[in-house]
Amino acid sequence: MTAVPQKRLYIKTYGCQMNVYDSERMADVLAPLGYGLTDTPEGADLVVLNTCHIREKATEKTYSELGRIKELKLAKAAEGGVMTIAVAGCVAQAEGEEIMRRQPAVDFVVGPQSYHQLPELIARTHRALGQRLAADFAADLKFDALPAMRAVTGVTAFLTVQEGCDKFCTFCVVPYTRGAEYSRPVEAILAEAEHLAAKGVREITLLGQNVNAYAGEGGLAGLAQRLAKVPGIARIRYTTSHPRDMDEALIAAHGELDALMPFLHLPVQSGSDRVLKVMNRGHTGDHYLRLVERIRAARPDIALSGDFIVGFPGESDREFEQTLELVAQVRYAQAFSFKYSARPGTPAAALPGQVPEPAKEERLARLQDLLNEHQSAFNAAQTGRTLPVLFERAGRKPGQVVGRSPYLQPVHIEGPESLIGTIAPVHITQATRGSLTGRLAPEMAQDAMAIA
Repeated sequence: MTAVPQKRLYIKTYGCQMNVYDSERMADVLAPLGYGLTDTPEGADLVVLNTCHIREKATEKTYSELGRIKELKLAKAAEGGVMTIAVAGCVAQAEGEEIMRRQPAVDFVVGPQSYHQLPELIARTHRALGQRLAADFAADLKFDALPAMRAVTGVTAFLTVQEGCDKFCTFCVVPYTRGAEYSRPVEAILAEAEHLAAKGVREITLLGQNVNAYAGEGGLAGLAQRLAKVPGIARIRYTTSHPRDMDEALIAAHGELDALMPFLHLPVQSGSDRVLKVMNRGHTGDHYLRLVERIRAARPDIALSGDFIVGFPGESDREFEQTLELVAQVRYAQAFSFKYSARPGTPAAALPGQVPEPAKEERLARLQDLLNEHQSAFNAAQTGRTLPVLFERAGRKPGQVVGRSPYLQPVHIEGPESLIGTIAPVHITQATRGSLTGRLAPEMAQDAMAIA
């Protein structure tokens, strides 16, 4: 029997983990239509650019990629084929009509709340009926309309529990592109977690633009407690958090819940109170530091990660130094840092005192040097310790497997692939800024060799 040719789907994902999750869901939605993922846009039947409006020059990168995809579309048409091009994600939400005007090769755009409508949009495109925009769909209906089951390819998975943002930081487009905060029902999240566990997932990362603003029964702490009872789920993480939503119940959960990993991404953005006020962050540097103290009191071994923006409009040399001072006090195990770049339509884009590019570059280099120093020191401090490692995949070298420590560090060891999906104690023997190397604890090494 000859198999029916599968339609080829190419999805290029930009930006955040939310977009990674959404790309997975788009693939799930399109699978019943016969679309299978391909690694290259050449010859694809459907190309989806899942865009992010947060990163620098995001819009320009989208249009540049669209120009390249247009040529592939023309080449396929010359051979008698059809390539459909869609733009999804936050750029689509913010600039949908402009995308259609500037690049006519795009067949439709779809906002973050409307991925369930992809089959209909594709059908309408093929029939040339003209409904080309779908960017105003309610978040709760989005989740209800998505397929209940997900394709799972590893032992870790993302699980969205919250979308949208009500904070309106002046540098950010998320409240405009993702809409108001919405929390999924607890039972829907538990059902998805149970499905993931049944497929072999051991660790889930709860996602949300403001994940700790989760407003379901019991808040994020209560949700984590219920997820920890799902058979098979051994580890729980969450990202991205906002300091304003870090309540006492969630802080306490870090000290009480073994499944909740001792790693917390808690963006601060700046150490200057004046800059934080202009950013509309709703907290001060001192509030953030006191919050860190309470978190570490509840879980002394917790590792912190953060986000930083340097060169925000009006930031003085002294205010940048205050950011360095805050970093020196917190000592992050990991961090993400960026030069400020104006997002059209955001309040900060119109602020006076835009910092010159050379000053932003110099500040970013100084900040990253300090952050890298702290990350290297944190990793080096793990040398000689024995850490529980969840093994995720085979390594690049023969006989090597790779996992993650509780602090999210990659850990490499020599061992059999039968370790994948298990959590085993690893004695750390070497550390770099980016990863750890170790060997199985002696008793585990014997067991592993016995079943290899």
